[in-house]
Amino acid sequence: MADPEISTCPVSGAIEARAFWIEAPGVAALRAQWIPEPGDGEARVAMLWSAISRGTERLVFEGRVPESEAHSMRAPFQEGAFSLPVKYGYCAVGRVEAGPAHWLGKIVFCLHPHQDRFVAPLEWLRPTPDQIPPRRATLAANMETALNALWDAGAGPGDRIVIVGAGVVGLLVAYLAAQLPGAEVVVIDKARSRAKIAENFGARFCEAKDFASMGCAEADVVFHASASASGLALALGCAGSEATIVEMSWYGAAPVEAPLGAGFHRKRLRLISSQVGGVAPSRRPRWTASRRLDKALELLADERLDQLITEEVAFDDLPKAAPRLLASDAPGLATIVRY
Repeated sequence: MADPEISTCPVSGAIEARAFWIEAPGVAALRAQWIPEPGDGEARVAMLWSAISRGTERLVFEGRVPESEAHSMRAPFQEGAFSLPVKYGYCAVGRVEAGPAHWLGKIVFCLHPHQDRFVAPLEWLRPTPDQIPPRRATLAANMETALNALWDAGAGPGDRIVIVGAGVVGLLVAYLAAQLPGAEVVVIDKARSRAKIAENFGARFCEAKDFASMGCAEADVVFHASASASGLALALGCAGSEATIVEMSWYGAAPVEAPLGAGFHRKRLRLISSQVGGVAPSRRPRWTASRRLDKALELLADERLDQLITEEVAFDDLPKAAPRLLASDAPGLATIVRY
């Protein structure tokens, strides 16, 4: 992939980069900015691909991040604020083009917003395994979320596991859970077009109306990843006695109804949240966030995961395409940005 012409600032030696900014709810643009030469312990990365994390970035794009969560939802290299404008994103893959000699040419993943070049401390750059194509490496943040949720759930071999919501994260949970020996994994979604992917990952698929007849109503562990009140109700309905329901959806400032009547108390259900900002308590004494991200990258060594990437958009076209890509009814699964 040919590099664009680099414009050099004659005063500081910085170079010009372009970044994707959300200027106002539903409005985006590319902004030019100067980035410095990398200092000690830093490297400059030329972006190859970045991924749009549709659920979270939709809330940011629409200006729906609650003020109470602004600190916890801040991305590592974010600029601006959720009140907008803001530069946001956290699924970047690029090639090191300046920095320590032994880093030059490495393909790295970084929790960085959509930007064609950036400088970051070396500790924030995670080298991608040689067998992982850079395009697929954009799924690392989603895989990390799925891995953390599986740890939070405590799911194990032989469990009957249900995932409500066949988005990227829900399908990655299914992918991991289906590899547990003897596990019975079912994915529930209203989009039958995602059945083939779920089945290719080793899970069964059913539509919401069929979940009882498919034996989903006595699950040991249920993951909810549909970001809807109806999906949460369905997840609670799938749980067996004293089962765990893992809520993975994030609703921003929107209130959500949860049907905690009916069998919720009688079945002594356990409803917990899972959020990737902290390592799951069961692993926290031994695992750092860096170790978890490195493992997520390793777990992408399966070409079946390429099915999750359903659209590419050129970086130059991203501002114009963003309203369509981040619409609530946007089709497909992962969208990645090509630089």
